[in-house]
Parts: sequence; structure tokens; C-alpha cells
Amino acid sequence: MTSAATSAPPAAASTAEPSSAPARRPLLDWRVRFGALSLVWGFSFLFIKVGNEAFAPLYVTLGRMLFGTAVLLVTLAVKRERLPRGARVWGHLVVAAFFLNALPFSLFAYAELTIPSTLAGICNAASPLWGMLLAVVVVSDDRPTRQRVAGLGLGFIGVLIVLGAWQGFSGQDPLGTALALIASASYAVGWQYVRRTLSDTGHSHLSMSSGQLLLGTVQLALVAPVFAPTPTSFPVLPLLSVLALGALGTGVAFLVQYGLVDEVGPTTAMMVTYFVPVIATTAGVAILGEHLTWNTPVGAMIVLIGAALTQRRSGTPRAPSGGRSRTVRIHRTGS
Repeated sequence: MTSAATSAPPAAASTAEPSSAPARRPLLDWRVRFGALSLVWGFSFLFIKVGNEAFAPLYVTLGRMLFGTAVLLVTLAVKRERLPRGARVWGHLVVAAFFLNALPFSLFAYAELTIPSTLAGICNAASPLWGMLLAVVVVSDDRPTRQRVAGLGLGFIGVLIVLGAWQGFSGQDPLGTALALIASASYAVGWQYVRRTLSDTGHSHLSMSSGQLLLGTVQLALVAPVFAPTPTSFPVLPLLSVLALGALGTGVAFLVQYGLVDEVGPTTAMMVTYFVPVIATTAGVAILGEHLTWNTPVGAMIVLIGAALTQRRSGTPRAPSGGRSRTVRIHRTGS
């Protein structure tokens, strides 16, 4: 889930001129697709945990990105679109792929070696908090309001409650937790970078995200053989988990998110962010039998309230004068 200010934004693209042709009605109501996207991203943390049982984390991530890229490239071919052009665009996409895909996906996989999938899902929900923190620390045209700063503070209090800071972090592995939080912070860094460098490329959502994920796959393909043991066996359940993680949680999820943003707008579509940790927690407890103490759901709720407050703005920015406005975002293709 990547964003200008959400945890799962769509890919970079400029708004199109109004078309005289009537829009095609989606086969499924947007609420059904919204729910499906929440489920897919919520279960992504369970899929990572199961994939880790047979494969090294870097190969779980590589498989995820490989299957996700395949879905997007097939869709690109069906729609007869092309990958982005231009050395500048590809250069910026290399950085975007690292911070929005290769690095956070890998860190979450390594984190789940030692922490429950429920905790990883909750750490993922901290992404908007990191984005708000960057807006406060780094010079930005997106000036924080008192309400958003309050949301930042509230969110991080929620994180401390989730971790049980008053009792030695409730026995959670400090390194694994730190990796998951760094992963969520990586998204915020990537969003800021994309916002400043890929805000007006003229390429479609699908084209940009396909190129981004393709580059991330190449990065992992170069790194994984050097730092992780190559898989020698492919047990069915872990392999299916990695396949679902990539094809559904990274590839198909992007296409669903892309359609939601076009139909109901980014504000409504971004609300999926707040359902992901709930589903991740439910799946971890019900299917994997992970232990849940009172502070986890209470802290998670506070994190989500804080994250929601950081996304509220006092007004709608005006479009630049002398030309039509452009809507530009990048998709991180998965939780």
C-alpha cells in the first residue's frame, strides 16, 4: 500500500481530459472490491509468515515481486500500453522501487521471522505517521496543522501501547519490531521522493507501476542469490502463499486499488489502510494461532485514530494557474 499520504496509493499518472465515451460500469460494486482489497492486503502478512517457513525472506520477497510483476506486465500487454520511456524516469523509478518495494517488502519478511504477523500488520499501519513526521522534519509544501501533529503524537503513543513499552515490550523481539517499523518508514521516504521527482511524467498508472515493480524485481534478483540460500525444495503451501502474496497481494491488488481511486477518489480508497491491521490481526490469531493480549488491539486502534488524524487537511489545494490540474501518485503494490 504506497502513497502521497496513504499506505496504498495508485501509480503515478496525470489526469486525463474528460472523454465523451460513457464510462464502463465495473462488474462488481466498489464496496465489494474495497472489501476484497482489505482482505488481500490483510492476509499478506499471513502469507509472508507461511512463506518464511520454507524460503529465505529475500526469496519470499523475490517471488512476491516476480509474480506481481507478471500480473502487471500481462495486463499492460492486454491493454496495449507500454512501459515508461526516458532515462530520467527510469532513474527515478529505480529509487522508488527500492524504497516502496524491494526494501520494505524484504524488511517485513525478515521481521516476521521473529515477530507475529499480527504485529507486522499493525506496524504497517504506522506508515502515515512516518509520512507526517517527514512533513514536520523535512521542508515541505504540505505544512502540518495542529490536528495532524496531534495525530502523529497519538499514533506513536499507540505504537508504544501495542509493544507494551511499560513492561519491557511484552516479550516482542526488539530487532524484528524495529525492522517492521523501518519498513513502514521506508514507504514514507519513497512517497516523498516520488512526489518530488515523478509528479508529471505523462505515463499511465499501470505503466509506471509496472516499470517500478519490474525494477524492484531486478534489484532482488541481484541481491537474493548473494545474501540468502537458494531454495532447493518448493513445498506446496509456502509456494502457494508466495504466489498469492505476489499475484493477488501485489499484482491484482494494484489493479483493484487503481480502479477504486478512479471511481470513488483517493480519500475513500485510502480508507482500506485502516482495515488491513484488523484483518491481519484476525487472520494471525484465527489461522496461525498467534497470541493476542489486550494492549495489541487497544494500541492498534489508537494508531489508526492517530493515522487518520494525520491525513486530515484544512482545505483542498488549488490547481496550479495557467493549466489543468494533475493528479499524481505512486502505488507500492501491496502491504
